[in-house]
Amino acid sequence: MATKLDKTLKREITIDEKSYIVTIDPEGLKLTEKGRRKGPELKWKDIVSGDAALSKALNASVED
Repeated sequence: MATKLDKTLKREITIDEKSYIVTIDPEGLKLTEKGRRKGPELKWKDIVSGDAALSKALNASVED
């Protein structure tokens, strides 16, 4: 049986020798560089509906 996500969880990860904080809460998840406040954020609703993938594709096309 899975535990219900009813509060915020924060975990530190290292990617390419940089530390990041992953914040998981009932609304979604956020990835920020350690010591920073802003970073990419995904809502669970957007992930389930497929809007997150669409948003990523649109951002990639604008950056090119």
